[in-house]
Amino acid sequence: MVSIAGPAITVRASADADIPDITALYARHVLHGTASFEEVPPDEAEMARRRADILGRGLPYLVAECDGRLAGYAYAGPYRTRSAYRFTLENSVYVADGMGRRGIGRALMIPLLEMCEAAGYRRMIAAIGDSANHGSIGLHSACGFRPVGILPAVGFKFGRWLDGVLMERPLGNGSDSLPVG
Repeated sequence: MVSIAGPAITVRASADADIPDITALYARHVLHGTASFEEVPPDEAEMARRRADILGRGLPYLVAECDGRLAGYAYAGPYRTRSAYRFTLENSVYVADGMGRRGIGRALMIPLLEMCEAAGYRRMIAAIGDSANHGSIGLHSACGFRPVGILPAVGFKFGRWLDGVLMERPLGNGSDSLPVG
C-alpha cells in the first residue's frame, strides 16, 4: 500500500473481477478524452482478451484502488512485434475520472517499471495521445521518461487532428550492456 498526499492507494495485480471496472474506466477515456485514439469503447470480452494477452506474455497488468474503488490501471505490452524489439516495452496508464493529481498514476508506474526491469527488459516507451495531455506527459517525466519525438497530426478524433508524443526511459542497464536472454 502506498500513501501519497491523501487517502491510501493500494496497487495490486489485476484480477478477472476487475474487468467491468477497467472496461468502464477505459470507455470514459475513449468517449471523452484523447489519451486513447480508439473511438469506440471495447466491450468487457475484448478488454478481458487484451488483459489475458498481456498476462500470457508474463507482463504486469496492475490496478490501483483508492477509497474502496478502482482508481486506475496500468500495464506493459510489447512495443512492436518484430524480434529486435523484444527488450522494449510500451506502457499504458489510465486513471479514473475525478481521481487525477492524487498520485495514482505514479503509484501504478513505479511498480510497473520495477517489474519490467526485474524481468530483464531494457527500454520503456510511452506513446501518449495528444500533445495537450499534460497530465500523462508530467507523470512520465516525473518517472524518468524523456521526450523523444512528436508525431504531428497522426490521429483524428473529436473533429480535430491530434499529435502523438513519444517518450522513453531506460530500464535497468538500458543500452549500456548487452541483454541477457
